[in-house]
Amino acid sequence: MSVGLLAVVDDILSAAMKASAKAAGVVIDDAAVTPQYVQGITPARELPVVAKIAVGSLANKFVIIIPVALLLTAFAPFVLPYLLILGGAYLCFEGAEKVLEWFGVQHGHADEGARNENKLVWGAVRTDLILSTEIMLISLSNLEAGLDIWTTLAILAVIALIMTGVVYGAVALLVKIDDIGLKMAKSREKRVRHTGMRIVRSMPGVFRFISILGTVAMLWVGGHLLLVNLGEVHVTFGADILHGIEHILEPAGAVIVWIGDTLFSAIAGLAAGLIIVGIVLGIAKVFGKKPNFHEGEESPADVHA
Repeated sequence: MSVGLLAVVDDILSAAMKASAKAAGVVIDDAAVTPQYVQGITPARELPVVAKIAVGSLANKFVIIIPVALLLTAFAPFVLPYLLILGGAYLCFEGAEKVLEWFGVQHGHADEGARNENKLVWGAVRTDLILSTEIMLISLSNLEAGLDIWTTLAILAVIALIMTGVVYGAVALLVKIDDIGLKMAKSREKRVRHTGMRIVRSMPGVFRFISILGTVAMLWVGGHLLLVNLGEVHVTFGADILHGIEHILEPAGAVIVWIGDTLFSAIAGLAAGLIIVGIVLGIAKVFGKKPNFHEGEESPADVHA
């Protein structure tokens, strides 16, 4: 009996790794987006905040995404593209708003002094909800046909745990690596001290790069979600261009195809995001409001370590 149970577990793990492989790009994006929410808070609160976001990510997956995805897949699969369009639009909005901040365009949020930890966590968890939704839906679409509901649920649960561990383990390492460098800089060994100092000195640049990468990731993933899922609901203009680019670049190899796909998706995401920002600002102006787009995260232009 134990041998049979081990075989089932092995099958579930193998299926989970295979199904989640195509979501690896979004996992990298998730790991790149999250550190900008943690930058600038007190070092003693960095790991607790990452832990809170990770718990929120697990809640997203187990309480919202997996149950809703299974229900919609079974009873209303036509709704899924519309949900992904909304999620993509939100990511484009977030990314475009941050790009505008790079150029000094502020939208109702000057320096807030001490960062609001709860607001920061909720902002990160909300962004994670969209990225995690794509991760889980990509994984779900790559499962073998004919699996029963319990096997499917078990595989998705394993994927959720693995992906959350990978993403937030990487984030925790990133936000504490400067502390590791400081400890190394106090070593008695000269080589270790020099390595520690190099780590500490490089971290501001590393975090600026990560913040920019996270913003670009929002635009890429958001734009790709919009293009692909608008195509699913028969608004095919953007998807046709995307497929045309992929077809033209195909002889150059998979890497070049990916670069072309990513570049066009990011440009489309930025264009869509700027339109959404303009609409939000216009509606706010009509009602005499001043929208606050800030969710506690730092702009890439303001990141420091």
